[in-house]
This record gives sequence, C-alpha cells and structure tokens, in this order.
Amino acid sequence: MISFEFTEVVDRPVEEVFAYLTDAKKLPEWQSMVSESRQDSPGPMGVGTRVTNVRNFLGRRIESEAEVTAYESPTRFDVRVVSGPVPFQISHTLEPREATTAVKVEAQGEPGAFFKLAEPLVGRQAERQFKSDFATLKDLLESRASS
Repeated sequence: MISFEFTEVVDRPVEEVFAYLTDAKKLPEWQSMVSESRQDSPGPMGVGTRVTNVRNFLGRRIESEAEVTAYESPTRFDVRVVSGPVPFQISHTLEPREATTAVKVEAQGEPGAFFKLAEPLVGRQAERQFKSDFATLKDLLESRASS
C-alpha cells in the first residue's frame, strides 16, 4: 500500500484555488506527467463526474479514469482512480487562512500488475511527483495574481 500526505500553502483565496484544482482542462498545466485530460461526464463537475487522464509514468503511457467522490466547494475535492495500473484515492482539503489557502493532500494507492513489483519505487516517485505538481499549481496561481 502506498500512502502519503502533505500540505501546500497557496497565496490565493480558497475559491480561486478550488476552481483551478477542480478544472479537468487545467491538469496538463500543473501536473507535469499529464499530457491530456478530459471530463467524460456531461454537466458541471461534481460527485460522480468521471475524468480521463493520459500521463507518462516511469516511461510508460498510462490512461486512467477517475471519479469524483467528494465535491464541497470550496473546501473539499476527492477523487478515486477507477481504471489504470495504480488505483489511488486522493483527498484534497482546502482551508482558507486569511488571503492564503492551505491545501492538504492525502493519497493512498494499491499498485497492481507491473507496478506491484516496484511498489517502494512507485510510492516514492508518486509522492515526489505529487509534491512537485502542487508546487507548480502554487507557482502558477501566485504568478497570475502578480501579473
């Protein structure tokens, strides 16, 4: 089992961070391994919405589908990967702190098939990647505010 958590503080209001975080079209902007992302379900983002992502992980092209399991604007956004080699559950809790937002990320996953053999490596790489991606999200949102 892979499990980790961390918090990233973004110097932007919680509503802005939540809107960006939950916009499937924005994923390739801040998640470095995501090359494509599309919302498959019609209508606005919410519980039950399905999103397909194409990413490159450890040199492999991986397509996965995620389902939104919690959507409480602007403080909670959870997804679970329902197809793909590493079924993750990811919780995002957003806490407003004056003009900033603390984004707590909790992730658990159970690698299957090829990735099961390399679970320690996959876990370390996934945690590094998540932290790097959320640092990018922070940088993008904060730089847009100063432009």
